[in-house]
Amino acid sequence: MRMSFKELKDEIAKIVPKDLEYEVELEAGDIALVTKDPASFADSGLVGQIAKRVKRTIVLRPDPSIMRSQEEARRLIDEVLPESAGLKQVYFDACLREITLVCDDPGEAVGRRGAVLNEIRDSTGWLVRVERTAPVVSKTIHDIRGYRESKADERRKLLKNFGLNIHRPTRPGATWARVTALGSYREVGRACHLVTTNESRVMIDVGVNIASDTDPMPYFTAPEALPLDKLDAVVLTHAHLDHAGMLPVLFRYGYRGPVYCTPPTRDLMLLLQTDFLKVGGAEGKRAPYSMEDIRQCMLHVVDVDWSRTTDITPDVKLTFENAGHILGSSAVHLNIADGKHNIVFSGDQKYEKSWLFDAANVRFPRCETLVIESTYGASGDYQPTREEATMELQDIVTRTIERGGKLICPVFAVGRSQEVMIAVDDLFRSGKVKPVPVWLDGMIQEATAIHASHPDYLTSSLRRSLLTDDGKNPFTSEWFRPVQGRELRESIIMDTNPCIVLATSGMLNGGPVMEYFKNWASETRNSLCFVGYQAEGTLGRRLQKGFGEVPMIIDGRTEMVKIGCEMVTIDGFSGHSDRRQLLDFVDQMSPTPKAIVCHHGDYHKCNELGKTLRERYNCRTYAPRNLETVRLF
Repeated sequence: MRMSFKELKDEIAKIVPKDLEYEVELEAGDIALVTKDPASFADSGLVGQIAKRVKRTIVLRPDPSIMRSQEEARRLIDEVLPESAGLKQVYFDACLREITLVCDDPGEAVGRRGAVLNEIRDSTGWLVRVERTAPVVSKTIHDIRGYRESKADERRKLLKNFGLNIHRPTRPGATWARVTALGSYREVGRACHLVTTNESRVMIDVGVNIASDTDPMPYFTAPEALPLDKLDAVVLTHAHLDHAGMLPVLFRYGYRGPVYCTPPTRDLMLLLQTDFLKVGGAEGKRAPYSMEDIRQCMLHVVDVDWSRTTDITPDVKLTFENAGHILGSSAVHLNIADGKHNIVFSGDQKYEKSWLFDAANVRFPRCETLVIESTYGASGDYQPTREEATMELQDIVTRTIERGGKLICPVFAVGRSQEVMIAVDDLFRSGKVKPVPVWLDGMIQEATAIHASHPDYLTSSLRRSLLTDDGKNPFTSEWFRPVQGRELRESIIMDTNPCIVLATSGMLNGGPVMEYFKNWASETRNSLCFVGYQAEGTLGRRLQKGFGEVPMIIDGRTEMVKIGCEMVTIDGFSGHSDRRQLLDFVDQMSPTPKAIVCHHGDYHKCNELGKTLRERYNCRTYAPRNLETVRLF
């Protein structure tokens, strides 16, 4: 049962002893207890008692009066922290009143039974957490932390406002809920769903159709979506542009509410949105938003880890679970009206363990309605396993190197590039293929650094290789070499020796891969290898259809580039479930959803998957068009 903010404070007051001083503050869906004596709350079990009583996440925050200045706190850290900890960076987050210590040896920083950490906490007054130094350092994460540090006061006010909106008075009338299709229905791209209840309006994903210059945005002008500044919350399943690329447009047109996503999604989203502006500008396209709009996004992000439940509106609770698609990708479980209805948005998902991620989670407390992707939902949509994909990769790499050629691999910077890196690393380490230089061009190096900075979102084996200094970290192998600058790119293009190039963009619709393609595509000794989905309308899809030549702008003129290189598509690297995996995913859900909505696939795939699910599980299925609405209850 929902409580007002006053009722929450009254319930807390019934539990906390009268002699303990504290204030209650809101941090979006969390309740913060601000006190000069955090130890009394932490050591007495009061936090657990309060959380159980009010059914909310309770966090402890030190009162500002006991916190040392950042300069003094840094001096005390240097005095207390042993040199053996290998301190690399100190970040202050005044909004959450927390210090993050990035160290080579976290164990030394924590100390025996937490002694060092406790001493730093007690002497500085700040909360303290420790992170291991990432094997590849991310500039994006560093910049986000710096930006948040500079906007601490504004962020704290925003979190309070988000919380007040969650605890606003109840609206009268019967409860109901529905989902409206604003993008990605009977199509792939510009994913956008609007969940509307009698109390709330929540937008799930805000993507761009990267294959369309004329109609790239979701249906923001639909009456249900307007006005945009009255949305209660935005939730992101993952960072790919077709799911998060148009989020800054909301802020351009007045939205100032919270954006809920996992920490990796936050970091990758900034990287991809920034690159989207950069690439569009280079191609002379009119930008739909600015860097200032992207910064507003970052300011309004509320980080939510997997399996942690949080309130996001007065009648909606959110839980993220692993979707297995890319780093931080999530299925979105929404509990509506105190459990009256539960809906799961699968997001883009992979129900198979990959080199990077565990298989998509199928365990949800309840799920009456499932909204599932249908990218490969038709009867013939079956993909090879990761092992079969590795064999195909080995074959094309071996053939190309033996004839003295170069292999161009257009990749998405996030997900597919790291999978291919691990597969190539395994081929070289095992001796199955003689190593050659592997050039990483575009955002791949930075995206890889973000992966290395979030080991908890990776498989246990990959996490171990990142966190232990055993020489087995695939991301730092000697054959991987970043391309930094145009001069190096040109020298690689002119070099006659065999090599592999992993370059963005993955659909050959722009980015540095185009330079390699236009120079190498005509030579029969070279190869072009697709490892990701090629959307309709992209150059990659045209090549897959067998076009023998394609137009390209070279030195300001449109010229026809003949395709002479060997060309292969390796489907086993896909981050999407094939038809068998989609059916297995639903089969493993318990209980089976009563209604299933199919989207993120063309009309044929959505309908065919829906028909099979309806016949197999005796449930209602829908394959709506964009702008149609499905009532949940």
